[in-house]
Amino acid sequence: GMGELHLEIIVDRMRREFKVEVSVGKPQVAYRETIKASVKVESKYIKQTGGRGQYGHVFLEVEPLEPGGGFQFVDKVVGGRIPKEYIPAVEKGIVEALARGVLIGFPVVDVKVTLTDGSYHDVDSSEMAFKIAGSMGFKDAARKAKPTILEPIMEIEIVSPEEYMGEVIGDLNSRRGRVKELIDRAGAKVIKGEVPLSSMFGYATDLRSKTQGRANYSMQFAHYEEAPNSVREDLIAKAEGK
Repeated sequence: GMGELHLEIIVDRMRREFKVEVSVGKPQVAYRETIKASVKVESKYIKQTGGRGQYGHVFLEVEPLEPGGGFQFVDKVVGGRIPKEYIPAVEKGIVEALARGVLIGFPVVDVKVTLTDGSYHDVDSSEMAFKIAGSMGFKDAARKAKPTILEPIMEIEIVSPEEYMGEVIGDLNSRRGRVKELIDRAGAKVIKGEVPLSSMFGYATDLRSKTQGRANYSMQFAHYEEAPNSVREDLIAKAEGK
């Protein structure tokens, strides 16, 4: 929850006062994944072994929700096609699959999954088999449902002397920022806007040097937004280790 400047000061103090060598990693951005299309899938998890086997079989409908919609699970199985005691296991498998998206491994949000049908085996069916069938089914659906990446967008407020305005706004634009409002405040200009978190690392230092230390800024989370193609492709390439 701390800003970069706070962290820089703490790391510096640890090195100077406590003689502790600190390994500082690159900041991580909390991306999310979602889907843009509706799909229907069938998922079977069947294993026959010498003794008792495994049998889980489900039909899922997966569809996108509005931003902020979270996750919804709907059970529409009728006529005991899947015994009631196995339905929570299907949902549990889907929830586990949601934790790690198919593109870059970040949580999947804003999806609705409807369990429409399936079948079971008197001897071989188990909660575990239906959980695995649910998890496999959701992963399969997510790959087919036009998956995409959401990036965190921050609300930013910069207070700067007027003479640096051009440079400060130009820099914000270069970080894919959007200026939403300019306000006069006590001999300075206030820039209000939005900017992707991923392009803001190192900003405190850059702003200080561009304005001779006379500007300051504050930033807080605003919302998630679909990442542009270029950003998405870069993230996928990194996740695949290219």
